[in-house]
Amino acid sequence: MAKPIFLRSIGAYPLEDDTTCWRVWAPTAQQVDLVLYTSQANYEIIPMQAEDFGYYSVSRADVPEGQTYAYRLDGRAIYPDPASLWQPMGIHKPSAVVHTQRFAWTDQPWHGVALRDLVIYEVHCGTFTELGTLEAIISRLPALVDLGITAIELMPLAQFPGARNWGYDGVHLYAVHNTYGGPQALVQLVNACHAHGLAVILDVVYNHLGPEGNYLERFAPYFTDRYRTPWGPALNYDGPQSDGVRQFIGDNVRLWLEEYHVDGLRLDAVHAIYDMTAQHILADIRQAAEEAAARRGWPAVVIAESHANDPRLVRPAQFGGYGLDAVWNDDYHHALHAFYTGERQAYGVDFGRPEHIVKAWNKTFVLDGIYSRYRQRRHGAPPGEISGEHFVVYLQNHDLVANRAEPQRLIRQLPASAYRQAVCLVLAAPYIPLLFMGEEYGEDRPFCFFTSFEDRDLALRVWEGRKRELARLGWIAEVPDPQAEETFQACKLSWQWSQPQARSQLRRLYKDLLQARRSWPAWRDFSNREAQLAPAEQPVILQLWRGPRSKFQTRIVCNLTAQPQLCPAREGHEAVLLSSEWPRYGGARSDLEDYTTLLPWECVIFGPADWRLPEPRFTDQRPLER
Repeated sequence: MAKPIFLRSIGAYPLEDDTTCWRVWAPTAQQVDLVLYTSQANYEIIPMQAEDFGYYSVSRADVPEGQTYAYRLDGRAIYPDPASLWQPMGIHKPSAVVHTQRFAWTDQPWHGVALRDLVIYEVHCGTFTELGTLEAIISRLPALVDLGITAIELMPLAQFPGARNWGYDGVHLYAVHNTYGGPQALVQLVNACHAHGLAVILDVVYNHLGPEGNYLERFAPYFTDRYRTPWGPALNYDGPQSDGVRQFIGDNVRLWLEEYHVDGLRLDAVHAIYDMTAQHILADIRQAAEEAAARRGWPAVVIAESHANDPRLVRPAQFGGYGLDAVWNDDYHHALHAFYTGERQAYGVDFGRPEHIVKAWNKTFVLDGIYSRYRQRRHGAPPGEISGEHFVVYLQNHDLVANRAEPQRLIRQLPASAYRQAVCLVLAAPYIPLLFMGEEYGEDRPFCFFTSFEDRDLALRVWEGRKRELARLGWIAEVPDPQAEETFQACKLSWQWSQPQARSQLRRLYKDLLQARRSWPAWRDFSNREAQLAPAEQPVILQLWRGPRSKFQTRIVCNLTAQPQLCPAREGHEAVLLSSEWPRYGGARSDLEDYTTLLPWECVIFGPADWRLPEPRFTDQRPLER
């Protein structure tokens, strides 16, 4: 038999002799047949050959692109392919063949983006543009490049029920959602991103599957009743017959990285992945990513979302870790959000004092093995000497905007000056920054939780469950109906920053801070950092340093109050490099020379005079047509 062209070995995949192989894992079936459709009502039944460990396969030549097919188990029920690359008619209908070896790639010169150069922009495909497709994103890439973004992170694309969803209810993990444009649209977007110098990170969900249209259990023991996630049954990574589950996930990693040229993966909620084997599934994922990266010719980045504050996620394997590249750091967000908003619901009970911001800057995690009132136990572990580029920080993301009483963005909760200061503390931080779409110009439209389940009873249960969960977290309010079309439509970005002027001024602040990250040597240093408060008895001034104690250092001074405060004296030959209260950013500073006094919520950055950013030039920053 001819060899596969790619590493993937399940689903419908190409062989070197230009035939197509179908291979499925179904260890509980006595017989599996391939069902090839010649029309909606007519089909051909082809028996598949049994292999070891419950796999079945069959090959055919001259298979056209888009050929629809399914699998019949034991001569009875017919189901879509668990590893389908395309569900053109939705989750319950037949799968379709995609010839990934024929994708028209033009990104041969592409070599990826280094970890420390990442500036990530989180995008929900359905609400980022009016059309809500992957192809429509392409017209907005020049504006992201102009801003200083180096990578877009796409919320999950796996096929889910209906046309509207965050993507975390996906049930066909290999299939690019049909209403987003399907496989070809993803190829076009990745190609375009690489042409613009942008990496693409794809959000993937390996802790659970959605409840509607989930047929995996009909094929094999993909799930276990020994663990349970907040969203349903956990995947079986360590029980009997778990090898096939691990192969299924490993091949999914290889698909995105090798066949779709995606630069990296963001692993959703890895704290809800349960595996007691000696070789954790996260280590398997890292290994699969390295294999795919080696074949395509540039590195792959693997980033985890985790609430565990566990440094083992990014610690190298030789030191007992899983070797992932980076992990989301919720503590940094929580320290800022609780301080600036005063909110103490849920996780906020552990945060809110300026000292928490200092610790998050100096030590990465606030909860690094100390007692958490929210969890009523000790939580986390100290990262030690792990460098800052292994942690992703943010002022907002999809969860932290939507999972609250009113799914409103931070721009609507804070005075403009306090918001600008918070932006500085994220983009100046010795970590990898992530922006949530629209925050750079002060988008004030909400981002809500939305669904389009075909099962109406399920939709109602999900809505009621969401109300209970938000109430448990301390948010008591009317929750928008996730199933309503208007809930989804309200979340579409306006993508307008020319008017009012405050939007273009805020975007200028983001742009200048991102330019500083690229050009100031101190901000290329992710290890040397220090933070302290003054005065100690009643802290009102936050001082932060980046870079070694030398002329190659910046000092960031923040007034943490709504009243003017004396500014600490300049050190040596420090020059003012940036102030969040400059008029170009919409601030109130009229005297651009005298910085003995800090304005309310002002952030001033000092450093070598020759690091001053160039004066803004007139560039076309107008928003593109939607």
